[in-house]
Order: sequence, then structure tokens, then C-alpha cells
Amino acid sequence: MAFPGVVSSPGERSRHRGCPLRPRVATKKLISRRHENVIHDGRGDSRYTTLFSLHQRNAMRRKVQCNAEIRKPHPWGTPPWSIDFRPIPRALPDFVDFAIVGGGFSGLSAAAWLRRFAPEKSVLVLESASLGDGASGRTGGMALAETAAGDLPGLGDVLAGYKKILRALHVDARLTLPGVWELGRSVQATKDSDPVRKHSLISWNDSGELRVARIVPGGTVDPGRVMVGLASAAEDAGAQIVEHAEVRAMDFSNPPRLCVRHNFRGRIQEKEIRAGQVLLATNAFSLEMSGMRAAAVPKLTFALATAPLSAAQLRAIGLGSRRPFYTIDLPYLWGRLLESNAVIFGAGLVPPYLGAPSRFPLGDRSIKNAPRDLRYYDVRRGQSADRLRWLESRVRHLHPALESVRITHHWGGPILLTEKMRPVFRRHPRSEQVIVLAGYNGHGVALSVYLGKWAAEALLARRALPSWG
Repeated sequence: MAFPGVVSSPGERSRHRGCPLRPRVATKKLISRRHENVIHDGRGDSRYTTLFSLHQRNAMRRKVQCNAEIRKPHPWGTPPWSIDFRPIPRALPDFVDFAIVGGGFSGLSAAAWLRRFAPEKSVLVLESASLGDGASGRTGGMALAETAAGDLPGLGDVLAGYKKILRALHVDARLTLPGVWELGRSVQATKDSDPVRKHSLISWNDSGELRVARIVPGGTVDPGRVMVGLASAAEDAGAQIVEHAEVRAMDFSNPPRLCVRHNFRGRIQEKEIRAGQVLLATNAFSLEMSGMRAAAVPKLTFALATAPLSAAQLRAIGLGSRRPFYTIDLPYLWGRLLESNAVIFGAGLVPPYLGAPSRFPLGDRSIKNAPRDLRYYDVRRGQSADRLRWLESRVRHLHPALESVRITHHWGGPILLTEKMRPVFRRHPRSEQVIVLAGYNGHGVALSVYLGKWAAEALLARRALPSWG
């Protein structure tokens, strides 16, 4: 019996064959008998939190991490932080109260808060790859206020809410909020900030003279620590997290049904899971399933990290205050310091934007210019390698102190650009039981965690969805 639905992550592949109501073939158990018999009863009712103490769960998690396979180099490269969290293997349930598709900042935040608000409810997080392989683990870690479209009605104070969430979930994110420099090249771009521009500590050469235009609220975090902290908070609260669990299709019936293909160390299991409600938090992936294909554009964006700079070098380039920065005119450039005094710089999109500036970010949406699956791109070759070479050349020409600096890391990460640069946060047009949350347009570090909590409240009917979503 075929399972009606739409192809899901990664990349909306067209080879979907349907998912039967029961697995087609008998597969080997994905977890050991001792875990299956003790941790899960197969009906979606987790006894995990009542049978194991926090100390025992941490010990089990360490064992899973020690036994994890060596991960192959990722085609998008490796950022300068690690994500050393691996979920404890558990059997996929037949039914859950809440299924979260996507194990990034949004999904993990929502999972942790769902279990905190409603500990009697079961929560399942399905991540198609490894935790951290998507946008959340590859972001530069710049925490910004508001959205890419600015403040929105009812949004609230994102940075204050973010700080409060990290504290409540015991996430050691290395959060600092010294403010963020907005940089501009032309007098027109900085006309309202003449005193700041005049005394700018930054004077860089990048298609004109880059100087500080103004300071806005914000700061930085360690993305790896945020990922690990949120995942630990969700699992410790009783949520089940499953990596390499691709949602191939979803039936928008009542309750919704998800066709899941789980790859555990080369062993494949296909399973249908029924869910009371679903949160789609896949961001740049699964646009067909989330209903965003016509209103969003996925891109790969790039970053590099230098070797640690000396205090003299930091003073020379104007980053002694350790404030992160981004430009307010084109060509775009952003950056921040790491605790080691290495500097991250980021810029560039693949596929490149096509269209008039007034039509950014959607531009020319013709079939000819439709973007490929982002997983096609490799930072070691083709357009992606060209963009990284272009970025490195820009960095070396910014200031003489950077001319011969050693580059230690190159990487890329997905970004989803949406109409009017607003996040998508709404009910799915095909089901009231499904909420879609995605599209942060480069402002997702703090906003995604903040809206993840809001999504948990909306799923539990504690809070209405925003009017702008």
C-alpha cells in the first residue's frame, strides 16, 4: 500500500517510493535488547526519565559517543568548533504526541520546552543527518536582536529572551553581548552616524573604505556549545532524539503520519510514525513538505577562520573591543572573534543571487535558475571553492596585518532567504496539526531558539502564532 505524501529531506529527492503502513522488510534491531526492553515499550510511551537517573543517562551517552563511528569529512567543510553529543539509541515509536522534524536550534529548543511544559507528553526529534550538520552547527555564532526584517509586532526582546532560555536550560553557550558594529563604506550609508564614523577603530579596504557606522545590540555564542546544550536539555527532559532519520513523506491526515527512513550504522529501517502534532523545523530543506517552495530560496553561505591573532594585530585591525560586525552595504561581509583570538569572516552565496536588487532575495524564480539541492555543493571544488577563494582574497586585502595571516578553517552552511526577509512561523496550509518554523535569513542564532520556545507554547495552545508568520 503506497503512502501518499511529499518527498522530504534531504533535498526533496524524486525517488520517493512510498512508505507502507508497516515496514516492507524485517530489519535488524537498531538498539541492543537491553536498551529496547528497558528504555522503550514500542508504543511511544517513554519510560526513560523514570528508569534512569541523570548520572546513568550521562554515562550511557558517553558510551554512545565513545562507540560512535568516525565521521567522514563533510563536503561543506568543518567549522572551528565541535559537537560531541550523540543521542542514546532507542527504538522508533509507533506514535508520539509531538514529532519535531529537524534537530537544529529551533527543533531542540522546542523539544526541551515541550517536555518542560508537558512532561506527560512524548516528544520525538527526527534529524535527517547528524546533529550540527545543518545551519545551526555551521552558523558563525553572531547573536542579533530582532529579525532580518527588523522588529515585528509582538516579537518581544529576542536577546533578553534568548539569554533567559539559555540560563533556564543550563546551556553554557559562552554568550557575550558587547554590541555589534554595523560597518559602511559610503558617506550615504553612514550619514546618520558621523561622530561614530569619524572615530571608527576600523578602517578597512574592501570596495571602498569600511568604517564603523553605528553599534547595535548583539554579541556572540559558541554554536557547538549551544547545540550540545540544547540537545542535552531536550534529552534530559525526556525527549527522544534520532539522528539519520529522514522524513521521506508526510500524510496530512488526522493525526499526521510520517514516513521515516532511519539509517543506523548502515542498517536501514523504514517506519510509519503517527503524531498528534508536528513541528517542521527543517529551515533550508524539505521546502516541498513545508509548503515554502514558492516563497523561499535556499543558499549555501561561506566562512573562514584565521589562526589566533596577537593583541597587536587585533588592535591594528580595530577588533580590540572584540565586537562582532557586519556591513550595511554591498558587498556584504560579517565577522567575529573566537575565544582563541582567531577571527571568523563570512560572505558569499551559492547559487549566486540572480535578479534586480529590488527583487532580493527571491530574484529570478525561473526553472532555469532554480537552485540545486544544496548537498550537491562541495567547498573543495566548483562554485563553492571559488566563493571561498574570493572571500580569502578580500580578507587578506582588508588590512596589512591580515595580508599573510594563516587560514585554518573553510566551511559553508545553509541559509534560507524568504520573502521580505521575514521568518516563516505559521500553520501548514494542509493541516492545523502541523506548524512550520523556518527562514531566519542569517539572523537565526538567537531568534531560532527564542521562536523554538514560542513554537512549543503554540503546540500546547498556550500562545497564539504571530500575525507576521
